[in-house]
Parts: sequence; structure tokens; C-alpha cells
Amino acid sequence: MHQPARWGLGAVAVGATVIIGLDVTNLGEIDPLRRTISQHGLGPEGWIFELGVAVLAAGSAAICVSLARRRLAGIVGTLTLTLWCAGLFVAAWFPKQDWSLAPTLSGSLHRAGSFVAFLSLPIGAVVIARSWRRAERRGAALTAFAFGLGSVLWVAGMAAMALYGAHNGLPWWRVMPLGLVERVLAVTEVAALIALGVWAAAHTPALARSQGGSQSGDEVAKELAKRLT
Repeated sequence: MHQPARWGLGAVAVGATVIIGLDVTNLGEIDPLRRTISQHGLGPEGWIFELGVAVLAAGSAAICVSLARRRLAGIVGTLTLTLWCAGLFVAAWFPKQDWSLAPTLSGSLHRAGSFVAFLSLPIGAVVIARSWRRAERRGAALTAFAFGLGSVLWVAGMAAMALYGAHNGLPWWRVMPLGLVERVLAVTEVAALIALGVWAAAHTPALARSQGGSQSGDEVAKELAKRLT
């Protein structure tokens, strides 16, 4: 198993667990149907949320490195995963806007980082895993492609709802249960990321496969020589 991918998968699991734990322990205070995940960053446990997102971003970066080293990501795939990681780090460092107060630079940067992250990963997953039919680990590649495509369609649906709200004079965050919609999107995107990590961890480079094949051929030749003599 490729070491960066293994570390990345572990970090992604830890980061996701921290964020899910915050959701579960704060069900009485934060409505998961209406409040976004970033709402945790405004409370007394904000540092825990920021830490969880940062760990998730670090794990994503390790998976990106593994995919790049194994030449699975390509230029576009590496760029989109890098943008995903950068967006997460920005969202972790700058707290969400408290809409009961005047707009702040920190809130604007958090929103921009979140937007870049949520948009970049689905595109990256689809681009990287589009050749799943020819992949060595077809199951993991197909899973990444499926979750990536599902995330793209989910983002498109959110955009359509926002346009519908704008056309009818409704705030975009009231047209849909934003908290639930965002959480479903987050789950599908993290699932795509994990599938990419599993694919990278299990992938065997072509050179190693060819070397392994030549070694097996040598062993067969030696065995035949022994039998002939």
C-alpha cells in the first residue's frame, strides 16, 4: 500500500469523524436541516471544527500526492484536488460569517474557500476516474467516478434551485433545506475522495508489474532448466 495514500485515508477518516461527532453532539443546538456544517465554527467548539477540517484537508493533500506520484491524476485532476485542499484550509482558517452581524472579510473568505472546495472535488473525481474501465482496481475507480458524478449533479441541482429562488425573489438559502443539502453533498464528496485514496493505495505502477512479470518468467525458466537436467 502506498504510504501517502494510507496516511491520507487515515487523516480523512479522523477529520470526518470529528465533524460528524460535532453534528451528533450538537443536535439540540444546531438544526442539521437548516444550519450548514460551518455553523460549528461559530460556537465554543469552533477550534475543534477548524481542526477537523484542517486534518481532512491534510489527508486530502496526501491522497493527491499519491495519485500524482502514481500518475493517476493528470494535470487537471491534480489541479482540482489541490484547489479542494486549498479551499478546505481557507474554510478552516477563516470562520463562517455570523449573519446577525455586518459582513466581514473572514466570512467572505470562508464562503469563497467552501465554494471552491465543493466545486473542485467532484470535477477532480470525475476527471481522474473517468477511465475506470481500464483501471487496475476497477471497483475503487468506478466508485470514485460514481460519487464524483453524483456530486456534480447535486451541485447542478443546488445551482438550479438558487436560480429558481432568484427568479422568484427568494433568498437562495431559503429555497432548499441548506443544511441537509450541504451535508449530503459533503458525504458524497468525501466518499469519492476515500475511493480515490483506496485506488491510489492499491494501484501497482506499470514498471513494478512488468518487473514482477519478468521475475516470474525467470523463475519458470530456472524450474524448467532443473527438470531438463
